[in-house]
Amino acid sequence: MTAPEFTTLVADDWRDYALLDSGAGRKLERVGPYTFVRPEPLALWAPRTDESDWAHADAVFSANAVGDDDDAAGRWRTTRALPESWPMQWDGLTFHARTTPFRHLAVFPEHSVHWRFAAARANANGETLNLFGYTGLASLACARAGGRVTHVDASKRAIAFARENQAAAGLDAAPIRWIVDDAHAFVKREIRRGRRYQGVILDPPKYGRGPKGETWRIEEKLSELLSDCAALLDHGGADRFLILTVYAVRLTPLALAQTAQAAMPLPGQWTFGEMALPHANDDRLLPTAIFARWSSR
Repeated sequence: MTAPEFTTLVADDWRDYALLDSGAGRKLERVGPYTFVRPEPLALWAPRTDESDWAHADAVFSANAVGDDDDAAGRWRTTRALPESWPMQWDGLTFHARTTPFRHLAVFPEHSVHWRFAAARANANGETLNLFGYTGLASLACARAGGRVTHVDASKRAIAFARENQAAAGLDAAPIRWIVDDAHAFVKREIRRGRRYQGVILDPPKYGRGPKGETWRIEEKLSELLSDCAALLDHGGADRFLILTVYAVRLTPLALAQTAQAAMPLPGQWTFGEMALPHANDDRLLPTAIFARWSSR
């Protein structure tokens, strides 16, 4: 068996976001006009900037529990008043960032590498399915490129954020279906309906609950979900694709690659590896997630 090759996708196409420093389990970021300190378990090295730079951040997140759970609740300590949300742009696409109770800022800047990949393939002849779609930036990138999109998330609050971003981007008339549902249950229903999609984007949590109490554990469900997503792809269409991102689980790129290839034995091109953010003032990279991408050509 030929071992898969791995690559690192670096999100170096931002103006409104910058990773200013990282180390000692933390990261210092500029998100729009504000600076934040958030936990970062993968930053095992020492910070390079002076501690005073960290101390002057506008907000610092402290988790309620110690560990690598990216969804652990906590609290923000602010050094100045912050608005409920503030506008940002990526490649001319306007959206809103905001603090949340789970250390997130309603945007994952490393995903810009996937937004560009998906938007280059989205067109009016096909439809993209965005599962676990959160605040909708991948959906908006595809819609702006001329594609139709079905966006699914189990959280009504996340869908509301996504629709706010749709308005901020000036894409109110874009053909996006916003659906509050359990992602895997929705996929299974779409298979029974005979629906087909040009592309599938999925960023599943390691654990979650659907709107009707459905439970999700990525270690138990990922292979089945990928097989079902393969069944939804329009096998006769051009520029078909699938993008999978995985955070905060004990999976290596090799384990993810072999899981994806076994679950989706489709002809085409696979790419596997890590996603990373560049530091603004030095050549270090901060790893953030592992990924698998497939395209028909």
